[in-house]
Amino acid sequence: MEIKIDKSIEKFIQSLDDNTIAKVLRVIDLLERFHHDLGMPHTKKVCAGIFELRVRGKQEIRLMYAFHASKIVLLHGFVKKSQKIPQKELKLAQQKFQDLQ
Repeated sequence: MEIKIDKSIEKFIQSLDDNTIAKVLRVIDLLERFHHDLGMPHTKKVCAGIFELRVRGKQEIRLMYAFHASKIVLLHGFVKKSQKIPQKELKLAQQKFQDLQ
């Protein structure tokens, strides 16, 4: 299954340190290989149609994604600093998901 990455996600990933970039790319590769079958601890459903790709390490990275038209679309990425997903980050991902529809 193909993964679609837009420029904002690319910039976000490039802004991370080298070790974190390697981990992010590894987890994206796992998502591409296993798509719907990839489960915890790598991915988790957040809300209707939106999932989070979880990258653990020195920085906790979250990439929000959705399955759309036989592709995986990365919607939004952020550094997680608290237990819950910040509403601002979730709303941004939901807005991008609505734009896909």
